[in-house]
Amino acid sequence: MGAALRRIQLGNALSAFGNGFTVPFTFVYVSQVRGLGAGVAGAVLAMFAVAALFVLPFTGRAIDRRGPVPVAVAGTVLAASGSLGLGLSGSEVGVIAAAGALGAGIAVVQPALATMIVWCSTTATRSRAFAMQFFLNNLGLGVGGLIGGLIVDTSHPSSFIRLFAIEAAMFLVLGAVVATARVPGAPRVVAAGRSSAGDGSEGAESGWRTLLRDRAMVRVCVLGFVMFFACYGQFESGLSAFAVEVTHISPATLGAALAANTAVVVLAQFVVLRLVERRRRSRVIAGVGLVWAVAWVAAGVSGLMHGSHTLAVAAIISTYALFGLGEAMLAPTVNPLVADLAPERMVGQYNSAFALVKQLALALGPAVAGVIAAAGAYDAYIVMLVVCSLAISVTALRMARHLAPAQDRPLPVAHVVARSVRPEPLEAERVPC
Repeated sequence: MGAALRRIQLGNALSAFGNGFTVPFTFVYVSQVRGLGAGVAGAVLAMFAVAALFVLPFTGRAIDRRGPVPVAVAGTVLAASGSLGLGLSGSEVGVIAAAGALGAGIAVVQPALATMIVWCSTTATRSRAFAMQFFLNNLGLGVGGLIGGLIVDTSHPSSFIRLFAIEAAMFLVLGAVVATARVPGAPRVVAAGRSSAGDGSEGAESGWRTLLRDRAMVRVCVLGFVMFFACYGQFESGLSAFAVEVTHISPATLGAALAANTAVVVLAQFVVLRLVERRRRSRVIAGVGLVWAVAWVAAGVSGLMHGSHTLAVAAIISTYALFGLGEAMLAPTVNPLVADLAPERMVGQYNSAFALVKQLALALGPAVAGVIAAAGAYDAYIVMLVVCSLAISVTALRMARHLAPAQDRPLPVAHVVARSVRPEPLEAERVPC
């Protein structure tokens, strides 16, 4: 990695580390420590997604016109203010407004960082760069959550304020690191955005029309929605409810299952990278769908093992581990594909569009899971998600028809071709007798 990319990855890891201090404890903090109730805590978590959905349609255009660096810095400042607000606010309006600022800031930072990684990498190194980002994100979240669990104490609200202060500080560190990174592609992004769109709204509308006419990108967005709905959107909602209500595992065992997911991502990421980076991206994504289909089948089987609790626990932990394997396969595949599909002047807009689809899935996934869990229709729930996983595989294989060979397999398989080389004649042979 170049110096700029190393700085970006370091800042991203520190930000994830700070985020890990608060993510597992936000609901408990708002509902119990602040005494605002579960309803307000749910509204706070929903506000993260709502704020992201509000700012993402405008974020991509800002990145392409101003460059990713100032947009990322502005996002880190907004996120830091929201984190501090959550730690210091004690009213319903205060915590919901702070959650909106935090959610909006994170939503702005993510596509800006993705664009910076694109401009600091090449087609040959992009998969590894995004795999490294995903690895550091998971590692930072895991370590931050572990240390946060040692600090937090529900009987002392000041311990939660400390957690949110650490998160805010890490966002500011990310902003400082990004601001001092020399991103090679940023000047070209700004120049391209101004020359292609001007200052009016026509450029933005034309950009969205261009994106929607890109059949490959539309299919990637459809894939992204189904993937995030069927996996990430279920971690803290439907899958957890199924594991507790149907498989009858304890909360401590559920924590072990989540740890297994993180462990697979951290330990297997670069092994998986070596296996997938020279294969067709469409087939790798199709493989993810199959892996996740097996994971959901394992979850369903765990609910049927009433006579062997140990096997049921092993099955549900295997479900979380298989999801981690699929995530490790996606990290070096999907984001680089979005980058390779984007025209040079629209890298930020393509990244933001994919992030918008992701947020829609993350907002809808828990809502659908909550309705099904309330109805107790867990059989239908498992069947629905197995079908969604298989749909990922089918859609990915069909998407390959709309991808250029260099987009589907940017690193072709190296072939060693033997060829005969005619030796140069000796000097004595060149001179006639």
